[in-house]
Amino acid sequence: MAYTLSDINEAVDRKFLVTARVNNQAEVGTVIHIMGMNDAEGEVAVYYRVTNTGQDYFVKFKSLKEFSRWARPDDFIARYYDSFSKDEIKRYIRVNNRTFMSFCLPILLVILAAIWALGLIVLGGINGNMVGLIVGGVLTVIACVVIIVLYKRSKFNMKMKLYRKVSTKWGVSF
Repeated sequence: MAYTLSDINEAVDRKFLVTARVNNQAEVGTVIHIMGMNDAEGEVAVYYRVTNTGQDYFVKFKSLKEFSRWARPDDFIARYYDSFSKDEIKRYIRVNNRTFMSFCLPILLVILAAIWALGLIVLGGINGNMVGLIVGGVLTVIACVVIIVLYKRSKFNMKMKLYRKVSTKWGVSF
């Protein structure tokens, strides 16, 4: 999911989580602090500092929307960046960027094709036997519910795993 800024000045003096690599500057999963931005001739120029190294960089984007795809505000990761490994942050980005269309739909299409092949060919739904059609319909509904629950649960479990890791420092358990 892309976070879109409505105004260029909203990004200045905020921390962002890098979600895509650009020009060998900041790695995916790195927290950056936007020092300044300007919009000239349809391009967005961004001056930023990588928080863990302190290095300053400059990068240009064709639009504000392209910048929003590259980095997004994430106060939770920015606040507890030192508590997480690079792999955990990359997994967090990957799980948060999942959409129904990119994650569920391909899985759902494969499962539904298998269900209907089973229902029509094996159980005789092609020959006018209603058992194959009924079984296919029921399994379709069950598969849809299971895939949606797994999709939501994977996001929830990833966030809870990170919250648990941070909360042990406070003495609070989730």
